[in-house]
Amino acid sequence: MLIPPPLSLYVHLPWCVRKCPYCDFNSHEQRGALPFDAYVDALLADLDQDLPLVWGRTVHSVFFGGGTPSLFPADAIDRLLQGASSRLRFAPGAEITLETNPGTAEHGRFEDYRRAGVNRISFGIQSFDDGCLHRLGRIHDSAQALAAIALAREAGFDNVNLDLMYALPGQTLAMAEDDIARAIALAPAHISHYQLTLEPNTVYAARPPQNLPDEDLAWDMQERCQARLAEAGYAQYEISAYARPGRQCAHNLNYWRFGDYLGIGAGAHGKLTLGSEQAIARRWKHKHPTAWLATAGTPASIGGDERIAEARRPFEYMLNALRLVEGFTLHDFEACTGLPPSAIAAPLQAAFDAGWLHDDGARIVPTALGHRFANDVVSLFLED
Repeated sequence: MLIPPPLSLYVHLPWCVRKCPYCDFNSHEQRGALPFDAYVDALLADLDQDLPLVWGRTVHSVFFGGGTPSLFPADAIDRLLQGASSRLRFAPGAEITLETNPGTAEHGRFEDYRRAGVNRISFGIQSFDDGCLHRLGRIHDSAQALAAIALAREAGFDNVNLDLMYALPGQTLAMAEDDIARAIALAPAHISHYQLTLEPNTVYAARPPQNLPDEDLAWDMQERCQARLAEAGYAQYEISAYARPGRQCAHNLNYWRFGDYLGIGAGAHGKLTLGSEQAIARRWKHKHPTAWLATAGTPASIGGDERIAEARRPFEYMLNALRLVEGFTLHDFEACTGLPPSAIAAPLQAAFDAGWLHDDGARIVPTALGHRFANDVVSLFLED
């Protein structure tokens, strides 16, 4: 039987100053003044449309993603949060994250975001090396990154994440380690560290950058940086996420544990467990901001609405759960998918035999080898 898991709210703010060549997110370069008020109105209309799917449920986390959410003024964020909390029950102390580009940080704004209710800031640093930042097409340099982090700290934010990438064009092992060392020196609560990949439909996919580290060097970067993070007290809890004790990202943990999330905004995706139907639904909104703004709050704004077939649920679950160091329990699998453990007995055994997963008697966890070959592990759970 399906049991509704914790619920999160994802808010997509789709504009950025400049599209990075590696980015495959639904982001659109700013052209003139942005329609902040109209967009917040549309977000609330979008939320009203989806409310019947989550009546009576509590929101445990909110995440403003993009694009560059920090392009939006604090009063717009405040109005959205006030409107959302008047429609949905927010858990006391709910984690509320705002993604921030250091190149858009302005003096005094962090204090306003904090007053609006934001209690976690995530900085898209990517690297502290100015050459790497230039090759990545970022609009900030290392000095601006340091200044933005300092401003957030001065505003009272103690829950700060730094996003870093490795295997960058022209990056050496020493450069990757230096990025991690500089991040650790800033003592953030959380560090995300992930490999640059050439995603389809990006500038980098069409015109790959020169001097990309090969697979062996990228693996060396990952291992050396993991060791440095562990030595500094940052525990890895997901393939690319490291945190000080008690500072894991609650919102992303809910994704990886196959929790529910309501997605509002242009191109936002949601996944919801519908107890009355004993179904798992995915709904997503039209991607282009102009088209979405014109139809927000009406069925015409919905880009797709589907029920996840039972045969696909094991793959969908494992795609998330196997990213976690903690792995999963068979009880969690059954509660989140509505399927008995026998539904995954054969692929589980294959993963055990390959040395990719380990059953410690309480949980099924990925081995180090399983994390390295994560895509191969997950593919075992695809329906025939």
